[in-house]
Amino acid sequence: MNINLQIGSIVVVFALISYSIGIITEQRSSIITRRVITFLTLGVLLDICATIFMIIGSDKGGFTLHGFIGYSSLLGMLLDAIFMWNRIIKFGLDNKVPKLLHLYSRYAYIWWVLAFITGGLLVILR
Repeated sequence: MNINLQIGSIVVVFALISYSIGIITEQRSSIITRRVITFLTLGVLLDICATIFMIIGSDKGGFTLHGFIGYSSLLGMLLDAIFMWNRIIKFGLDNKVPKLLHLYSRYAYIWWVLAFITGGLLVILR
C-alpha cells in the first residue's frame, strides 16, 4: 500500500472517531451542543482530507464503486454539518434538534459507517 493510501486510511479512522463522538452525543441528547458541532465539523474536514489522499493514492482513479459510495456518504455528512450549522445560526447553540434532522443525522451516519466498512473489507479481500 502506498504512502498516500496509508495516510488516507489513518485519517479516515480519525474521521470515524470524530463523527461517532458528534453523532452519538447528538443522538443521545437531541441537542446541538458545541461538542456536537465541533466533532461533526472536524469529522467532515478529516473525511475530505482522507478522500483526497485516497484518490491520489489509488491506482484505479476516483471513479470506482467504493469511490461513489464514499463520495455519497461524505456528501451526506457534509449536508448534516451544514444543516446543523444553519440551525445554530438561526437559533444558537444548545437548542433541540428537529425530529427530521435528528433522523437524517442517524441515517447519514449509518451510511457513512457502511461506506467505511466496505472500504476496509475491500482492502482485506485484495
